[in-house]
Amino acid sequence: MAASRACSVDEIAVGQAKRVVIDGVPIAVVKDSAGDIHAIGDTCTHGDISLSEGFVEDDTLECWAHGSRFSLISGKPLSLPAYEPVPVFVVTITDGDIYIDPSDTVAVDA
Repeated sequence: MAASRACSVDEIAVGQAKRVVIDGVPIAVVKDSAGDIHAIGDTCTHGDISLSEGFVEDDTLECWAHGSRFSLISGKPLSLPAYEPVPVFVVTITDGDIYIDPSDTVAVDA
């Protein structure tokens, strides 16, 4: 599957997240505190909650409902109640646009 355009880099402010759906896969596209772009699964593994509505701090995204924080780098939960990771997707930026292939996830060490 080829990468699809998710949005432009300018559509996301530093410290914000945006929900996109590519090929039926909900993805949170995040610009972290350093201005780096990340893409992780948009559904909290603790509850069926959109992570893109949560809070960005440094390189984490916190679920607004129950406070679980997820690493934007590894997708691993950093606090309870979530204990399962969310997928992390490969991001490509071309001419100011963000492209994501929802079948292309980042392999992370356990």
